[in-house]
Amino acid sequence: MLQRFKDTPEAGKVSEKERDKIMHVSLPIGKGNILMATDVLESKGQKLEVGNNVNLSIETDSKAEADRIFSGLSQRGKVTMPLDKTFWGAYFGMLTDKFGISWMISYTEKK
Repeated sequence: MLQRFKDTPEAGKVSEKERDKIMHVSLPIGKGNILMATDVLESKGQKLEVGNNVNLSIETDSKAEADRIFSGLSQRGKVTMPLDKTFWGAYFGMLTDKFGISWMISYTEKK
């Protein structure tokens, strides 16, 4: 999957210069593993530095599990995007833990 910022409902929140940047790209690798990437947006105060260019992602089996993991990892850390329903349908949030590791926590309701 490849999705650019210009192709999302968030396009109006991104500078014209950055709309062609990649919001989400994913490459399945083996069973249950996915390599995912996104571009940084300088207009949002993001800056690419060695160390912040990797995020660990956890897909949970329930909303309660997402809340529990997010709460635990965010203690003494920094929440960059609170857990909430997203336009792509997931319950999703991002944080940096107390050790400087970036996390993405997600729950997608099974249909």
